[in-house]
Amino acid sequence: MAAEFRIDLYSDTHTKPSQAMREAMAQAVVGDEQQEADPTTNRLQELVAELLGKERALFLPSGTMCNAIAYRVWCDPGDEVICDKTAHTISSETGGPSALSGVMMRPIDGVRGIFTAEQVRDAIRPIERHSPVSRLISLENTSNFGGGTVWPIGEVQQIYATAQETGLKCHMDGARLLNAVVKSGAPSKAYAQHSDSLWIDLSKGLGCPVGAVLAGDNNFIERAFRFKHQFGGAMRQSGIIAAAGIYALENNVERLEEDHCNAQRLATKLYSIPGIDVDVDCVETNIVFFDVIGTGLTAIDVSNALKAQGVHIGVVGETKLRALTHLDIDEAMIDETAEILTTIIQKQLG
Repeated sequence: MAAEFRIDLYSDTHTKPSQAMREAMAQAVVGDEQQEADPTTNRLQELVAELLGKERALFLPSGTMCNAIAYRVWCDPGDEVICDKTAHTISSETGGPSALSGVMMRPIDGVRGIFTAEQVRDAIRPIERHSPVSRLISLENTSNFGGGTVWPIGEVQQIYATAQETGLKCHMDGARLLNAVVKSGAPSKAYAQHSDSLWIDLSKGLGCPVGAVLAGDNNFIERAFRFKHQFGGAMRQSGIIAAAGIYALENNVERLEEDHCNAQRLATKLYSIPGIDVDVDCVETNIVFFDVIGTGLTAIDVSNALKAQGVHIGVVGETKLRALTHLDIDEAMIDETAEILTTIIQKQLG
């Protein structure tokens, strides 16, 4: 059984619904979402479509399913998806693109998860009978394993223009899109305008227990609805969880700035601890990667020592860890985490 931690920085997916969110869920009016008869689910979809400036949106169980369905809509088996080498679809979706859609991934060597339109042009296959067909460009905003990096809106525009010129489609994995919006000041519609499909996650910084919403034009969503059913995404009276999404969009977006400030605070404190390597300037949103190579400890050593003190931080390499701030983390928790880490490492270094 998983342990409960006083300070859980493992992931922003570990947020718990607030009492107000739970009350909204309890009061939700529900129906059969497969017949488009759940009024609360319909309202959430309308809100997201409006937020992103798209014709329609579709409530799904997870962001991974959003990516899987988008790839299935846009690609035929044997087609190729261009994305960054750090993309979540490559590292963390159990080979879903190939298993569910029969597509290949064409990774680009970007900088902290961000690549250029020129790199896209170089990656597009020439049309000839022996090559896979380049069909889709997939951007992840923010880039998780890039370190929570925000895609510059200008680069997104150039990549979308390249897609249009070359006959490709452009999809945005928006797992932390609203973090990017809050950080950059660019509205959601600016990113959506330069994407044929995109989605937002509800279960990360927005604090919902489950769910994501995929958006696009009418034809895209009509096909996506079919694959939702095919992939096992029917949720029936989903208004109970859709209500959490509505509450989050109305109450939890602007406060994402607090998470960004707390991530900066944590990175700054980690920087002052001997033996820890962290690039404070690269912390843009709510994700902090740091390396304990200079301490003589492994990442697992540090993680276990932290767990013993009630603090949970994820291990991502032999000496690397990843911490994510979210709505259940405050400044006092950040300071306590830094103090505990300092004690652990001082004990090791003598």
